[in-house]
Amino acid sequence: MLNLERLRTLDALARHGSVSKAAAGLHVTTSAVSQQMTKLEREVGQQLLAKNGRGIRLTDAGRLLADHAGRILSQVELAQSDLEAQRGRAVGELRMSAFPTAARGLFPSALVALREEHPGLRVWSRELEPEEGAAAVVRGDLDLAVVLDWYNKPLPVPDGLAKAPLLDDPADVVLPARHPLATRAEIALEELADEDWISWPEGAYCADWLRYTLRAKDIEPRVRHFAEEHHTQLAFVASGLGVCITPRLGRGLLPEGVSVVPVRQGVRRHVYAVWRADADRRPSIRAAVMALKAAGQRVGQGSP
Repeated sequence: MLNLERLRTLDALARHGSVSKAAAGLHVTTSAVSQQMTKLEREVGQQLLAKNGRGIRLTDAGRLLADHAGRILSQVELAQSDLEAQRGRAVGELRMSAFPTAARGLFPSALVALREEHPGLRVWSRELEPEEGAAAVVRGDLDLAVVLDWYNKPLPVPDGLAKAPLLDDPADVVLPARHPLATRAEIALEELADEDWISWPEGAYCADWLRYTLRAKDIEPRVRHFAEEHHTQLAFVASGLGVCITPRLGRGLLPEGVSVVPVRQGVRRHVYAVWRADADRRPSIRAAVMALKAAGQRVGQGSP
């Protein structure tokens, strides 16, 4: 009889394309992946992997069995979901991710609530950008991911995922305190056409959104500095090196030397959770969504 964990290893190899990435997705060592595949090949009596340069590839037999493994694991997910639903309690393991400001702004209170209300549930969390988180849920590496849409640029959500809104997160312009517009009650983005910008790294979802939004207003942003962390961006603004747009979720204390002004057009991010639709009945998923919504409500009410 085929071993389920070895099929899970083969499925991870098929999805990730390398031993190291499969090991990371499964939270095991690369040697453990190799050992599982050696045992699986012995079980089926066929070669499932072949060397491909410095990496590996699936043989025809490996691809055939990997297709079956994906369907088998999906059925196991459905069985787990049905069993949890019948039992009615959130138990077992739940693997979650969130983009950095959501991890900072939502996870602490949500995870504490889950630990107190569902002591039989073991939660693992990590930071991942929205597209990475959604892809990890599709692959089965995660059970739930907190992702975002900008108000004018939706995040493409893969088929087979369910979603639930958590909160709307306003974003503000941050300027040096001595900037001529620093005392304004609100600012139109068109007024910042000649500014130097501090932005997220090139290729990041939020960086693409910033360029898309400003170009829609006939502004070609002059991005001088790139920083992944919002606090680093704020430090650049405080030093007078440019302006940035900063969402409120997870923002924390502002450094001295900056002024925060709302955007006249009402710039917002829509924050929501995604999970596989075949896990929709799992009480652990529902409990996590409820805890995240409660955390989002506290953020919206200005609670720490």
